[in-house]
Amino acid sequence: MKAKFSRMWMAAGVCAALGVVTLPAMAAKSAAAPSSAKADAKGDSKANAQKPLPADAVASVNGVAISKVSVDAMVKASGQPDSPQLRELFKGQLIANELLKQAAQKQHYDTRPEVQAAVEAAKTMIVTRAFMTEHLNAAPVSDADVKAKYDAVVATLGENEYHASVIAVRDAVTAQTVLDQLKKGSDFAALARQYSQGPNAAQGGQLNWVSFKTPITAGNTQNWPQPIAEALVKLPKGGVSSEPLQIGEQLWILRVDDKRATQIPKFEESAPLLRKQLEQVAMEKATAQMIGDLVKNARIQQ
Repeated sequence: MKAKFSRMWMAAGVCAALGVVTLPAMAAKSAAAPSSAKADAKGDSKANAQKPLPADAVASVNGVAISKVSVDAMVKASGQPDSPQLRELFKGQLIANELLKQAAQKQHYDTRPEVQAAVEAAKTMIVTRAFMTEHLNAAPVSDADVKAKYDAVVATLGENEYHASVIAVRDAVTAQTVLDQLKKGSDFAALARQYSQGPNAAQGGQLNWVSFKTPITAGNTQNWPQPIAEALVKLPKGGVSSEPLQIGEQLWILRVDDKRATQIPKFEESAPLLRKQLEQVAMEKATAQMIGDLVKNARIQQ
């Protein structure tokens, strides 16, 4: 049952990605194969009078062909093993989608202003993406670039790394309430879920592992607020900040959940993610350059 559900869920995801309306499997099956009673009602003579499907079609809906290419694309995008059952499911989805589209067009939904605006927005996005794909000249990311990024990241790490949780509140009264309950032995994670307005409150305020070079200096805190970084390296494992720390408009209460020697991942393990990050940066730079060049040659009034 679990495997069957997973396949249905994957199929639904593929349909959504390809802009196909996703219906329950039974509905798709019904769309793909008319009932025998309905077929009998039409009569054999009418069935014999139907035109044969085009060679490249798998079905026809009121004269509109459902192409084999469309089913092929959905099978490929799904990543699942090709099978007659999978193809029947996708064919049913395409038939259902065409039925819904025709029904909507019959009632002139396609002429509604909000629908036309959405179509125009989608068209703009697709055209823009195609233009950028062909004309964006992002600088290639070399293996040396990835290694340099890895070395730079490793250089920012300290001897130890820390796993912490925080409870972030907006007023001193609430902060004191939390501290008082902690002193009475209340569970930190439960209080975070109840009071915190900070990161990962729903997960008990738990943050990711982090490592800092010590002593802590400005600009070398892995983008963490400096007061939090300074408190984190001073507290013992299991320790909680005795006073709330002012971070912007919030008051943070910090706990050190765990502490260990810094575990540096191997370059081979980190390289794919680092390369992706560098490629994203290159794309952003190239996009900014492209827009800048277009602005220079445009007349813009504001």
